[in-house]
This record gives sequence, C-alpha cells and structure tokens, in this order.
Amino acid sequence: MSTAVWLVPAFPLAGALLNVAFGRLIGARAHWTAVPAVGGAFVAACAVLGGVADGRTVRLPLAPWIVAGEFQTWIVAHVDPLAATLLVVVTGVGLLIHLYSVGYMHGDPGYARYFAYLNLFVFSMTMLVLAGDFLLLYVFWEAVGLCSYLLIGFWYTRPAAAAAGKKAFVVNRVGDFGFGLGILWLWTALGTLDYGAVFARAGELTPAVATGIALLLFLGACGKSAQLPLHVWLPDAMEGPTPVSALIHAATMVTAGVYMVARSHALFERSEVALHVVAWVGAATALFAASVALVQTDIKRVLAYSTISQLGYMFAAVGLGAYAAGIFHLVTHAFVKALLFLGAGSVIHALQGEQDLRRMGGLAPRMVTTTLTTVVGAAGLAGVPGLAGFFSKDEILHAAFAGGHRLLWAALLAGGMMTAFYAFRLVFLAFFGGPRMPRHVAQHVHEAPAVMRVPLVLLALLTVVAGWPLGIPSAHGTRFARFLAPVLPLHAEPDAGGLVAYMLIVLSVVVAAAGIVLAWLVYMTAPVRPERVGQPRTPLHALLLEAYYVDRLYDRLLVRPLGALWERLARGVDLGLIDGAVNLVGRAVVVAAALLRRLQTGYVVNYALTMLLGAVVVVGFLLAR
Repeated sequence: MSTAVWLVPAFPLAGALLNVAFGRLIGARAHWTAVPAVGGAFVAACAVLGGVADGRTVRLPLAPWIVAGEFQTWIVAHVDPLAATLLVVVTGVGLLIHLYSVGYMHGDPGYARYFAYLNLFVFSMTMLVLAGDFLLLYVFWEAVGLCSYLLIGFWYTRPAAAAAGKKAFVVNRVGDFGFGLGILWLWTALGTLDYGAVFARAGELTPAVATGIALLLFLGACGKSAQLPLHVWLPDAMEGPTPVSALIHAATMVTAGVYMVARSHALFERSEVALHVVAWVGAATALFAASVALVQTDIKRVLAYSTISQLGYMFAAVGLGAYAAGIFHLVTHAFVKALLFLGAGSVIHALQGEQDLRRMGGLAPRMVTTTLTTVVGAAGLAGVPGLAGFFSKDEILHAAFAGGHRLLWAALLAGGMMTAFYAFRLVFLAFFGGPRMPRHVAQHVHEAPAVMRVPLVLLALLTVVAGWPLGIPSAHGTRFARFLAPVLPLHAEPDAGGLVAYMLIVLSVVVAAAGIVLAWLVYMTAPVRPERVGQPRTPLHALLLEAYYVDRLYDRLLVRPLGALWERLARGVDLGLIDGAVNLVGRAVVVAAALLRRLQTGYVVNYALTMLLGAVVVVGFLLAR
C-alpha cells in the first residue's frame, strides 16, 4: 500500500511539472497529461481506501526534510480511514472537474497554465490530507491557499479577477496567522507536532491552554473554510473559471478547515468552550449565508453563499462531537456542489458568459441533460428524501437535537428551509419560464458537449446513490460512521429506532418541501419580471442583497484606513527615507567627484608636491608611534 499512498500526490505533481515545463509545446493538448495524472491519483486513492478498510492506521516516512541540530522532522504520510476517504473525494471529484474543463476551457490562451495550476491544486490538497504532523499540514495549507490565489485570479487581465485573487489571499492570511500561532503554541506546550504524539498527550494540556490552541487553530479553519467573520473572500472567488469554483467549493480548499478540526478532535475535546464556539459559529454561518443566498441574482454567487452555509453545517456537526456526520456531509456536499457548479458552468457556456439569473429562463427544452442533472443537484442540496444530501443533513440535525442543543437545531432547521428555497429558486429562474436573454443569445443556446455532460451525469448518479450504502442510520450509527470509528469517536448519535427520531425526519422533509413549494409559488405561478428580481423592495431585502453590509463595514473600518496608512508610509518611508538615502549617496558622490576633480590639475609639480606631503605625513605618523 505504501507505493499507492505516494502515487496519489506524485501523479498530479508530475502532471503539473510537465505542463509547466512543456506548456508552450503541448498547448491545447495539455489535458493529455493533466487528466490521466488525476485519473492515476484516483485509482491509487481507491487502492489506499481498500488498504485501510479494516480500520488500521499506517504511517509511512518518506524522507527527512528539516534537520537542524537535534531537531529533525520527516515527511510522513498518516493514512487512516479519514485520510483515505478525503483522498478519494479530492481525486474523484477533481478528475471529473478536470474532464469537464477540457470542454469549458477549450480555446483559452492559458489552457496549459490552467491545467498546471489545477494539477498543482490537487497535489497540494492530497499532501495536506496525508500530512502526518502539523508542520507539514501548515506547509500544504499555505500551498492550497497559493493555488487558490493563482486560479481565482487566472484571468488576471480582468481587474475583478485580480482583485478577487488578492482578496482571497489577504483574508486567508488573517486566519493562517492564527493557525500558525496555534501550531507554535502547541510546539511550546508539548515539544512535538507529530499527530500521534500530540493526540496521545493532549490530556497533558490544561483546559486553558487547550482552549487557546484550539481557538487559534479554528481561526485558521474559519479563514480557509469561509466561516464568519472571514467568509468575505469566497463569494468573490467566482471570478475564476467555473470549474475552478467547483474544485474550490467541492473538493479542495474550503473543506480543509473541516478536515483539520475533525483530525484534531483530541485537542478540541479538551476544551468545552472551543467545541461550543465551533458549533455556534458554524450554525450562525449556516443561517447567515443561507439567508443571503435567498436574494442573489448571480448564479455563481448563489452557489458561493450556499457553500458557506453548508460548511457551517459541517462545523456545527464537528462542534457537537458528531464528527462522522460532519465528514459525511463534506463527502455528499462535494458531489452535490460540484454538480451544481458544473451545471451552472454549462449554462454560462451556453449563454456566452451570462451569469445573471434575471437574463436566463426557458433553457430546459434546449439543455435537457444540464437541466435534469441540476434539478438532481438542487434536490440533493435541499435534502429531498433518498438523495445523499438528505442522509448527511439529517444526521447533523439528529445530532443537534439528541445532544439537547434545541436552539442550534432550530437554527439549522430554518437554514434547511432556506436551502431548499434558494436551490429551487435557482432552478426555476435559470431553466423554466420564458427566455429572458437577448434574442441573439437565445438563438444560439445549445447543450454542452459530451465531455462536459459526462461529469454532470456521473455526479448526478453519485448524488442519487451515495446516501444509501453509507447513510442508513442504525442503533450503532451509520455505516460511514462505523467506518470512521477507529479515527473519529461516535458521539451524539441519535437513536434511529425511536419515535422522536422518525418525527424529526418527517419534520426535516416537511421543511424542505415547504421551501421548494414556496420557491415554485414565487417564481413559477406568474411570469418573472427581471426588473423586480433582485431589486431591494424592503430594508430586509436590501440587507440580504448587501450580505448584511459586512463587506462595506470591512472596507470602511479596515481597508480604507489601512490603505491610507500604507500610502502615508509609502510617502514617508519610501520617498523620504529610502529614496532620500539613495539620493543623499548620489549627491555625496557628486560632491566628492567635484573635490577630486580639483586635484587633477595636469601639472607634474602639483602631483610631486602631493606625494611629498603624503610621505611626510606617513613618516610623521611612524615616528609618533
């Protein structure tokens, strides 16, 4: 199995290096190396999953990478059911997104560069998952952030894309600063960063120290996984190519925070305060982002806020101790959100770049495959019974109710109704009703090519079938929870046989159905008037359209004041100190040159006199000694 483990990151790394080295030669054939590279990684990941199916944990050292005196750290892979599950999700969904990109990015001048970045993204995420200590985790945590910056700003000639890439990079630095401090504190407290040693000795930490470390680690997770208050970068990340959005939102960067908290559960369980903070920040984010998604008019922005909301559900689950439920929702959400983003990409592709839901409609007859698969994705996101999203979301709601967190459960339930509403609002506005796009665009609407439709169909199938073998509850937890039990303890598991449990399931279904019906009543029973959709008609509507004015608040309180400060520093330090010092040296050289020029008279007698005076000075100095 050790060979398979290292092949998982080796394949995409090789693909990235080949496209970087020979991109100009390969050009439009860059996918010939990029897609097979991720395909090979997926096959290797499946082999790894089979190798740990019995629940064992394997540690595989590769090589020493930092040697400083007595301090030595190795590149070590930590493989267990949790890591293997994430590897399969990252490489499997990543493979379908790579395949889809062949059609979506066809003809783009940066085609080879795009696939190099995409391969590098998958490599970084697989190494993050395989990391056997917090130091290696941090290195690839930063590498994932760098890849997101490169891909979000892929079309860097567009000001909006360049600004979005910088925003993602800067906001994540805030979280990463806290994450780095947490790791340093962990090192000073325990003298090791190795997973096995840290988790075995977590009991040595006092509750206060454990709380401080856990909250700093969670700050890093908030940045990477776009939780309040560091969520502002993710909606703008849609400026990158749509397949990039699918990869970021479904299988790579934003899931890293959830994975890290679940992986570090032994630390978080030392602090009840930290777990409560994780749960409540997750629930608040879920409700906040779901409410904002209700009124957005950009199809990708709706999905971006949806991702923020669903990540909130995952954090609420791990904060409640229902780690397996949180990871299960991560897995099912990867299928669903990749499907929805790729479906949105097909629509944007067909409408020549249009992303505004107000200028869509009537696409269903001409885009049958995209319509059907997007409906499946929306149903999975809404929690329609039988689909994967239903099983995972219901597990989280059960965990909240069974754990006695009734207010948190109510917030998540309300978020579920909003989720159903905005998911089907997107479907109804994009695919049904009369066409609202310009006539010349409507005449050229067509279904996506086969290379883009195949990933949609496969993701739709996964959305339909993934819940049944993994998510059926029992007295001993779901099959997925039992698979992860050697790594993640079973907490807050509801009694699936109780009457209350069945009533909760029924209530969850009713709430989801109510959201779907309400969306149908609002957007399907009367012709949609584009000028009214997205226009603030009440103060509440305006508040949601502006995402509670958080971005504007940050702009006024942080961005503008800091920008003014940097500008003053630039004037004072750069112009005054640095340029002043350089100019002073230049002037001094000019003055010295002028003085030396006076000595160059051209008369031999003057030179002889100078030599004589110099000799007298030297002799006088020697005699004085």
